[in-house]
Amino acid sequence: MHEFLRDLPKVELHLHIEGSLEPELMFALAQRNGIQLPYATVQEAKDAYHFSDLQGFLKLYFQGMDVLRNEEDFYDLAMDYFKRARGEGVVHIDMHFDPQAHLQRGVPLEVVMAGLLKAKQEAEDTLDLSIGMIMAFLRDRPADEALHVLEQAAPYWKMLDAIGLDSAEQNNPPANFIDVFKRAQQLELVCVAHAGEEGPAEYIQEALDVLGVERVDHGVRCLESQTVVERLRSEQIVLTVCPLSNVSLKVVDDLRDHPLPKLLAEGLKVTISSDDPAYFGGGMMVNHIACAEAFGWDEAVFRQLTRNAIEEAFVTLERREELLARLAAV
Repeated sequence: MHEFLRDLPKVELHLHIEGSLEPELMFALAQRNGIQLPYATVQEAKDAYHFSDLQGFLKLYFQGMDVLRNEEDFYDLAMDYFKRARGEGVVHIDMHFDPQAHLQRGVPLEVVMAGLLKAKQEAEDTLDLSIGMIMAFLRDRPADEALHVLEQAAPYWKMLDAIGLDSAEQNNPPANFIDVFKRAQQLELVCVAHAGEEGPAEYIQEALDVLGVERVDHGVRCLESQTVVERLRSEQIVLTVCPLSNVSLKVVDDLRDHPLPKLLAEGLKVTISSDDPAYFGGGMMVNHIACAEAFGWDEAVFRQLTRNAIEEAFVTLERREELLARLAAV
């Protein structure tokens, strides 16, 4: 099974590039930029990558990204993950990035975009990897700030595939961001949003109805509402489920208790992603192996999950057909 999973042309639809920052790279960038970290050693930093909820994780997440200052830092961050993912058999990544988290630290949008776009181009040229770009907005920041950032990103609109909504979900309903998503639709950008992770099933319905999202990131709490489940099934809205993330953030206590098998049994269009692999125990290979062990899934299940992801990825038609052919050949 491990060999099969390694050979599978895996497609990741839910990856936060800032959440791929491994402690080793954090230390290297801190040294390069003359930044004093609150950890004495790489091991001490690794030991700190433990938290009891989303808020605890977000504190570490934002603290870690303080080492990202220059174009070269963003390039190194992205390339480090792209190479690691490619080594695990990943062939496509839809990458979320959080411009507000950098702008509020005084890092200009141009610096962020230059580094990430350079890495995307190099990965596509040299690694047999395709990359989708999702500009995500922080739902615990003001909605008018998000709209301002989207307008500020005008030089990059044609390079974006989608906009997203992430960060602390509780008490930050999707409807707060209706103006941002309406503007994105005017720009013909796909809309996606985190919903139904720590927030209720109603947030999933709201994201679909009010924001017009075509993809729900996480979505595991949809099972609390049969109405929402039926809607997701009838419209075949993809859920980008992140198993080990859900365990790390105590959405479930044990992977064996995860709703993934039930989501599949309900006929929902599910995919597997790593979310923030540096913080949640690993990338796509570790997540796939963990699911195989927890649920006893056979090859057919993983083929279907991979097909779902290929069908929904932000890729050209030619690339999609190529990836489907590679899946069939495994």
